Amino acid sequence: MAARTLFVSTFAPTLGDGRALRTYTTVRALAALGPVDLAYVPHGAEDPAPEYQAIAGVDFHVIRPSRGPRRALAFAVRRAQGAPPQCARGASPEVLDATRRLAGRDGATARVVAGDMNAMTALLGFARRHPVVYNAHNLESSYRHDPDIGRVTWLPISVLERRILRRARESWMVSRRDIELARRLVAGARLRYVPNVVDVAAIAPRAAPPAGAPRTVLMVGNFAYEPNALGARMLVEEVMPRVWAALPDARLRLVGRGLDPGAAALDERVAADGFAADLGAAYADAAAVAVPLTESGGTPLKFVEALAYGVPVVATPLAAQGLDVRPGEHFRAAGDAAAFAAELVGVLRDGDQAMAARARALAEREYSLETLTRLLAA
Repeated sequence: MAARTLFVSTFAPTLGDGRALRTYTTVRALAALGPVDLAYVPHGAEDPAPEYQAIAGVDFHVIRPSRGPRRALAFAVRRAQGAPPQCARGASPEVLDATRRLAGRDGATARVVAGDMNAMTALLGFARRHPVVYNAHNLESSYRHDPDIGRVTWLPISVLERRILRRARESWMVSRRDIELARRLVAGARLRYVPNVVDVAAIAPRAAPPAGAPRTVLMVGNFAYEPNALGARMLVEEVMPRVWAALPDARLRLVGRGLDPGAAALDERVAADGFAADLGAAYADAAAVAVPLTESGGTPLKFVEALAYGVPVVATPLAAQGLDVRPGEHFRAAGDAAAFAAELVGVLRDGDQAMAARARALAEREYSLETLTRLLAA
């Protein structure tokens, strides 16, 4: 019988952002290898999303954090140990209680995976006696742009991350770059490459747009995330005016939560569509996908998604740094607004289906659920 896995998350099983998608694909890959108990705090949603409920072999367990003196004491202890406030708040004692109870469920010891930094913070003491795998979403100490981190709390996060990497039986990192940086942080850390992936098999690659189709640049993301908001602002204010000077009929479409409603007011050729239930239709209408990140960490899942859809991608080198992509072969690189506009004009005028096909092949090979399952089974 396959070993059972207990996956502990301090966020609800939804598909709202990149963090949620990493959790979903990891749980799905683990469930392909054996039964999974998913214990989660209903932070953001009470019930699992339908996509989670459709995964065979997953049992769901709700963790309800307390709000009384015990929670306050746990918070104070975590803060005294050096955890930054956001991690200390998320590490409720009930996370540990649920892990202890479920790890020995039915008399069989489960492999325990802490699904995020808050969960691993809660399980640091438990990990002294029971092997715990840490599923990292990023190497958090490698960048400081997040307003929840800031300069004041960056040092505590760095200290906490060192403790986690030392204590975890194994840490799953999203990119080879993060593995390199993690080794600099803790030389003896036990690390495994577990990339961000998408369900490539479920994504039909986009056909080449017909002649005369609108020249649409697409950016998809959660715009409440500051790096995405900054990238969208650069597109609207600096990149697209240069594109319009060469191609006045070009259009920009922004798709995702947290959009500034004023973005579309700047020019009628900008569409700020907000959340889209059918992303396939958005990619099908796009002549190019823009990933204009100038501040980021980890690997942008929307970059991976664009590769899978087979749409030519123009991205900053920073956006690509965590991926095994090569400029000119899988995407077009642009380091500033002028270069970004020039590359977009080239794609909008002439297309680049050969590059898009290579990008799709790369997604199938490196960033699919099947690849993730093989990596976890190794």
